[in-house]
Formats: sequence, C-alpha cells, structure tokens
Amino acid sequence: MEYVCDGPRDLTWFRLVTEAEAVEESRLMNHAVDKYFRREYEKAVASYKPTSSVFIEQDIGKAAHIQQAMPVFLTLRDQDGTALATAMLPPAGQDQSSFRCIVVGPGNSDPYDQHGDAIRALAQHCRLRLDRSQCYPYRRD
Repeated sequence: MEYVCDGPRDLTWFRLVTEAEAVEESRLMNHAVDKYFRREYEKAVASYKPTSSVFIEQDIGKAAHIQQAMPVFLTLRDQDGTALATAMLPPAGQDQSSFRCIVVGPGNSDPYDQHGDAIRALAQHCRLRLDRSQCYPYRRD
C-alpha cells in the first residue's frame, strides 16, 4: 500500500497497489473490491502499447502505464490498521465527470455517517467531489 493522505481522528487513506492488497481488502471489508481491481488491472494491461519492438524492452514503462490507466483504489485505515472504508476514484488526471467514484464501508454499507469527515479529507486532497449521493451506489431508502 502507498500512503495517500491523513484524515481526521488519526485515520489514514492508502492506495491499494497490488491484487493481493485488494484481495485482503475484500476479505477484511466483506465486499468484492478485488474483482473490480482485477478487471481494471486487466483492462490497463490490455491497453498498454510497447514503445520498443525489441522483446527485452517491451515491458519498459508498462507498470507506469498501468498505474496511470487504472482507477485509484483506496482504503481508509485507523491507527491499528483496521479497514474502515474502500474507495475507487478515477485514474490519475482523468475528469471525474466521465467516471463514477465509489465509496463503501464494510459489507458495502454506507460509510458516510461514521467517516464522512475522512471522505471529505480525501476529496479535498484529490480535488474531487465525493458526495454520498454520487459515490455511494447502494442507497437504501
């Protein structure tokens, strides 16, 4: 995981970098972020175009491309490492209007009541709107 930003109350946002981290997040949070991570990773790999025709050089730049092409998957953790919320944000530099950001809690619950302040801190850090009405996909009226 990579540090992204601090939130209030000693909470911290981290970026999920590997599939193994996404699998662990899914296990801890009882949801399927690993499925989405895997799908987006495969799409990013498929969109990679090598800049060299020399076989040994074909993967140069592939990791950077994947990181730029994939949505950003994040986890909110407390000081003890407890997973509290998971977010999927647009790929670096992509306009939010063409991407649906998602923020969920354990078991796909609504994290906004308990962690809205941390979600706002992430939104401010990333310069995105992360409103409940737009980002929480499982509204239960």
